[in-house]
Formats: sequence, structure tokens, C-alpha cells
Amino acid sequence: MDASLRDEMKAFMTELAQASGELILRYWRDEENLLVERKADSTPVTEADRGAERLMREMIAERYPAHGIIAEEFGNERADAEFVWVLDPIDGTKSFISHVPLFGTLIALLHKGQPVLGCIHQPVLGELLIGDNETCTLNGEPTRVRECAELSQAVISTTDPALFAAGKHHVPGLDKLAEKAWLTRAWGDCYGYLLVATGRADLMLDPVLETWDLMALIPIIRGAGGVITDWYGQDAATGRYAEGANGSPGSRSAVAGGPDVHRATLGVLLG
Repeated sequence: MDASLRDEMKAFMTELAQASGELILRYWRDEENLLVERKADSTPVTEADRGAERLMREMIAERYPAHGIIAEEFGNERADAEFVWVLDPIDGTKSFISHVPLFGTLIALLHKGQPVLGCIHQPVLGELLIGDNETCTLNGEPTRVRECAELSQAVISTTDPALFAAGKHHVPGLDKLAEKAWLTRAWGDCYGYLLVATGRADLMLDPVLETWDLMALIPIIRGAGGVITDWYGQDAATGRYAEGANGSPGSRSAVAGGPDVHRATLGVLLG
């Protein structure tokens, strides 16, 4: 993808983020009328999730009708197209319904199956993070991961520590990681990755991420000078995964941080 097309897609990604953010904020401010439902997997969903995704899908269809879409709430369209948008309208719905601003909208653009652009938008805090695998900006200003050579100096976060207690998510060495870190926190969902990409945390890891949770994170972390893999050290976009809905790649793990702390973390996880 050449520079002019990349800039065009970044501008449209910004439009998607701003339009969906305005819709989400209306529901955020109307707590009394926010209806929360449970999906089949018992995770919560709201009309803000559905409305934001519906709006972005309509905008994509109008501007780029040949592009495909992979999204959480309403499924896939032309998932094998040359350009595919991957949408998670509210990543962190549990935070959203609790009025905790750790949620965000995730938007990724795949070109020939590879993530080339990613966006995290936090509308309450007014933070828009966009990465293209080479650069990353927060509200237009360049941002980088923090230099951290030792786990003893690292701030490590994850979305839900309880997930690591489940046997199927256990990784050899995981129990040792928290002991070696300086601080361990639960600044979760996509906002934890935003904190890593802006140098406010050193490492973010999750045992289970769906395609729409993950793809936007890859160009962001790489663009900020970091490394993101699954926790076997394989490419985050193509590593180990379970089959997802409609034949699409499903849940994967993720370890994201600066090169030194990422290397040290894999040494503990797999050592």
C-alpha cells in the first residue's frame, strides 16, 4: 500500500472513530436508559455496541463498497476481499457499562490478510491512537514504547487475571512473571495496549483475544517500536489460534511490549 493510499485510509479510519465515538458517548451519558443484554456466551452487549458497529459498516459500504468487513456484532462480509476492515465497536463492554473509561473502539485495516493500519479510540478521554507498523501517533503526536530492560522495572498489565487461573490458559512460567515484575495491574482491554504504545506501561498480555480484539493492536504496537506476539513467540497475526465464527481465525493470545521486556517475558513464560 503506497503512502497516498495509506494516508487516505488513515483519514477514513479517523472518520470512523470520531463518528462511532460520538454515538457511544450519547449512551455513556445516558446511564439510566442504557439497556444491557447478555449474549449466548454470557458476555454483555448494549445498543451502543450494535449502533456503533452498524454506523461504521454503513460508512464503509458507502465509501468503499468492495471492501470486506469482519466484526463482532453482525458478522462478516467479503472477508476474503483485498481490503478488509476489522471492527470491535466497544472493546471492554464490561468497563463501558460500569462507567470506567478503559474501553475503546478498535478498528483495523487488513490488506491481503495482513494488518496494515490499527486504531484505538477512547471517546471519553478523547484519545485517538493510530499505528501503521512503522509509526504510531496519539492525537497526531508521535508516541513510542518505554525503554525497559528488566522485568524488575516493568509495569505489567492484563485484562482479567482470573482468566489465567483456568487450566486451558496456563503457560509454564506464568506464575513467575508477576513475582519478577515491579508492578502488576489490571488496566485492561484495548486501553492496556494504548498504555504500552504510549510508554505508560511496559507490557500487556492476554490469554484470549478474538480477531476483532487483536488485529488493530498489531500495527499500533509495532508502529510504536514494540513487539507483539502470541505467548509462544509466534507472529500475533498468524500464530496459534482456535477456529472462530464463520471460519475466521478465532481466539489468540498476545504479549505486547518493548523489545527488551518482551524478550525477557517470553524467557520466563517458556523457560
